[in-house]
Amino acid sequence: MFDIEQELKKLPNKPGVYIMRDKNNNIIYVGKAISLKNRVRQYFRKTNKTKRIQNMVALIDHFEYIVTDNESEALILECNLIKQNMPKFNVLLKDDKTYPYIKINVKADFPDVYITRKVLNDKARYFGPYASSGSAKEMIDFVKEKFQIRHCKNFKYKNRACLNYHIKKCSGPCIGKISKEEYRKRINQIISLLEGNTAPVIKELMQEIKEASESLNFEKAAEVRDKMLAIQKVTEEKQKVSNLSEFDIDVIGIAKSALQVCVEVFLIRGRKMVERHHYFLEDLQDESNSEIISSFIKQYYINNMLIPNKIMIKEQIEDKELIENWLSLQADKKVEIKIPQKGEKLRLVEMAENNAQITLKNKEGEKYSTIKELKEVLHLDKMPRKIEGYDISNLSGEYIVSGMCVLKDGEINKSLSRKFKIKSVLDQDDPKCMWEVIKRRLRHSIENENAGFGTLPDVIFVDGGITQIHAAKQAIAELNLSIPVYGMVKDGKHRTRALIDENKNEIKISENLMNKITAFQDCIHDTAISYHRKLRDKQITNSVLNKIDGIGEARKNALLKKFGTISNIKKASINEIAQIPGINTQLAQKIKDMLETT
Repeated sequence: MFDIEQELKKLPNKPGVYIMRDKNNNIIYVGKAISLKNRVRQYFRKTNKTKRIQNMVALIDHFEYIVTDNESEALILECNLIKQNMPKFNVLLKDDKTYPYIKINVKADFPDVYITRKVLNDKARYFGPYASSGSAKEMIDFVKEKFQIRHCKNFKYKNRACLNYHIKKCSGPCIGKISKEEYRKRINQIISLLEGNTAPVIKELMQEIKEASESLNFEKAAEVRDKMLAIQKVTEEKQKVSNLSEFDIDVIGIAKSALQVCVEVFLIRGRKMVERHHYFLEDLQDESNSEIISSFIKQYYINNMLIPNKIMIKEQIEDKELIENWLSLQADKKVEIKIPQKGEKLRLVEMAENNAQITLKNKEGEKYSTIKELKEVLHLDKMPRKIEGYDISNLSGEYIVSGMCVLKDGEINKSLSRKFKIKSVLDQDDPKCMWEVIKRRLRHSIENENAGFGTLPDVIFVDGGITQIHAAKQAIAELNLSIPVYGMVKDGKHRTRALIDENKNEIKISENLMNKITAFQDCIHDTAISYHRKLRDKQITNSVLNKIDGIGEARKNALLKKFGTISNIKKASINEIAQIPGINTQLAQKIKDMLETT
């Protein structure tokens, strides 16, 4: 058995990486240290720790560590382990989408120009990232036609050129129609264009438009105009940064709300702001901005080969020089992290922070107001980010099931809905059924919260009154958990009337929140009742059709495929049923007679 206190005494006073694991051996946190002995011990001492770290420490069952020669090696190992394992208590990026880039393999004799979403350290030239693959494709289509760059994926010398050469969309390098030197000159022009030097090309296109219009060739003029607009769309200045001497900068801003953190990144290339990206981080509200930005930088640039010369942030971060050395090693050039104090650079960092705040506000919108109101009216200690609702459905004690739906950050998330067959209750006893379902569901997260049910809910709503509330609370108490439970009660017309607590007190809520709760309760009810009907219909279908002589599995499946349900078969005519392969009129009559008696 792992004795934490004893293992703490064995820690070496050397740099390295420590790995925290829970009782299921899942990695829940990875960190680095100058001194493993000093750093790891801090987690188990009574010191001021953030809520996130407190929750993490409560789950630590055992830990392990890897000693490194120096802190730089520890940083690299830490970043790789976080990337590989995505531990739940590390700062993790929510937006993992890859953006499109334009790639030119300049090492080739006749390079191609194409879209990629992987940036490799292969000495090729990459341009971007672009906001969409459509924007990047428009630029590629233009440069290939304008500069007659090859379209084929794999270059080979041939005896005969492809169609693109004959329609003047390719210069024909495969048949020796253009020299390597002339082709390289065109590639260099494309690189200049992609770097933002569009003025000469735009001027030339405007002249083409003028000449086409003067010759009344308006179709040609429109075609050239569209090409010019395509270039402007992907290379036009989005934001002038005229006072900056540097060409290659990333600017990082951060904003917090009670729900999450937003990190905004401005990409400045050639004194122009060419792109902006944002990422959302959860459960970091009480973490310092410097800790969040430090963790973000390490994850953001670990596999990013387009590292700028400078990264600008608002405040100092821990291990600044160490991270700079790591980035410089990654990029094979000097990379600096700057904290501007005045001028244009400070204005850009503040602009990134303002945009992060706006992005956060726009994303949360009504969601934040919903869970904020719930926190206040229910007197909760924390924001109810995840609310689970349950309903029991049965017919005279048969086909007893339960439906579960999830209100995630104020919105119904149907992908998290679940259905249960009741196993231990054989008669019509909704409270006992509620007890069983709640206990089964919570055990899933206790045993492995990385599985299908995810983390434990912040609040539980049950469809019903005080008896269902007490049943749910009993199940929660038996698992030594503390989760608030409330009931959703309906009026005489089966419409949601109120939320109630365990003392039957009705909770006063706004009309907007009542509408949200009503939609939530309807979703839970529909999930339960649809599952109940599915089981009932399946049983009825099997029992009825299986009793008919001459109906085997093949014909039964053919009937259900054609008509869907027993009810639809009943409504069908004998001739319609007889159209099923293998069923004649006599058998169709027998089916109708049998169904009419059930």
